[in-house]
Amino acid sequence: MTIPSHKDFTLWKESMALVEDIYRLIGAFPKEELYGLTSQIRRAAVSIPSNIAEGTGRNGEKEFSRFLYITLGSFSRT
Repeated sequence: MTIPSHKDFTLWKESMALVEDIYRLIGAFPKEELYGLTSQIRRAAVSIPSNIAEGTGRNGEKEFSRFLYITLGSFSRT
């Protein structure tokens, strides 16, 4: 089975919207949190669509599935 492009997945589209929302909200955080809390939240949010995209670029369903599990871990941190 050929895995479609990451841009075809609703989860990828919604996670990109989540990243935009998080960046917008974090803009209001105190500057002293720039390298602490805000950095961690941003990294976790960005890793969600990134892992989906990377998984679709791998060879086969098993690799794709592994990257989706990694994505779930990122969701639990955001």
